[in-house]
Amino acid sequence: MGIKTEKILSGLQRKGFVLDSGSHHKYLYYFLENGKKTAVYTYLSHSLREYEGNLISFMKKQLGLSSMKELKDLIECPLSRKSYESILKAKCLI
Repeated sequence: MGIKTEKILSGLQRKGFVLDSGSHHKYLYYFLENGKKTAVYTYLSHSLREYEGNLISFMKKQLGLSSMKELKDLIECPLSRKSYESILKAKCLI
């Protein structure tokens, strides 16, 4: 299951992730609705056009998700921001 980098970027930004472009990667940090920065983050390569396999699995873990379905739902929007925060709270990530 490959996911295009631009789709990941736009999907996560709609859910409260803020982009911080570093020199080697594009870091996305999760901010709560009150503006507080959390420890939840992932990063995207400047040169990679699609994520799949081990990279997408690693991203899923960084985002505190248990399944590929949850990751896909987060990126494609069926998983609401409130539901995502509930997942993070249940795992004591926020």
